[in-house]
Amino acid sequence: MQYDPLKDRAANLIRLFPTARVAFYRLLDLILLRQRYVKRCMLRHAPDRKEWLYYDAGAGFCQYSWFVLKRFSQARVLATDLKREYLEDFADYAAETFPGRFYWQEADLQVFTPQNKYHVISAVDILEHIPDDYAVLRNFYHCLAEGGVLIISTPSDTDPAAKFTAEHVRPGYAKAALESKLRKTGFTILESLYSYGKYGSLAWRMLLRFPLSVLGKSKTAVVFLPFYFILIYPIAAVLMRLDMAKSNKQGTGIIIVAQKEKQAR
Repeated sequence: MQYDPLKDRAANLIRLFPTARVAFYRLLDLILLRQRYVKRCMLRHAPDRKEWLYYDAGAGFCQYSWFVLKRFSQARVLATDLKREYLEDFADYAAETFPGRFYWQEADLQVFTPQNKYHVISAVDILEHIPDDYAVLRNFYHCLAEGGVLIISTPSDTDPAAKFTAEHVRPGYAKAALESKLRKTGFTILESLYSYGKYGSLAWRMLLRFPLSVLGKSKTAVVFLPFYFILIYPIAAVLMRLDMAKSNKQGTGIIIVAQKEKQAR
């Protein structure tokens, strides 16, 4: 399946209706379990300091940039992506809403390394798209401040959907193999867990897989989907909460928090 055309349509709608941007971000929060995991990690590991720097790598719609800018008034943000138009759209919004705190760069993460030292980096569903993931991890390590953290969300190698996603260069990761790559790069693993376990995967099928498959067969189904979501969402919301409360023995997603340790003085 190709997700980029769907993302481009959403970006075009936001471009036509800029006031819908925050509503779109809140919708993503409601239906995407991985955002709940990533934001939980951000809240746990955000620096307790007057000013700090956040690097949103492969930012996409910049929903994590928005979250950090809104939640942490002392943070400044750099976002990178290959989709320049996504970044420009958010930059126009941020210039009015968060003046002087958002910066962006169109960049290939395999070769780009920011000049500043960042306290938090997020890489959400990007490593599976990149051939030289070692180069990306090395670049992340280089631009992290001592004690800074990298938050990764990526499909596991047990995710059947990842194997058939056209934009992926690898069918997810084995968790132990990704941990090993991070350690070889110099990182220390602070958290490593499976997301989208039994309950989360069921919620994903209810909220995303089924609606998208129906839309693929008939565009007119969009008229009935709001009623479907009204009925099904309370159940899916409980399932997502259960997924986050449990220690999943396996899952179709992986969440890792890795740290660049402080050097002994």
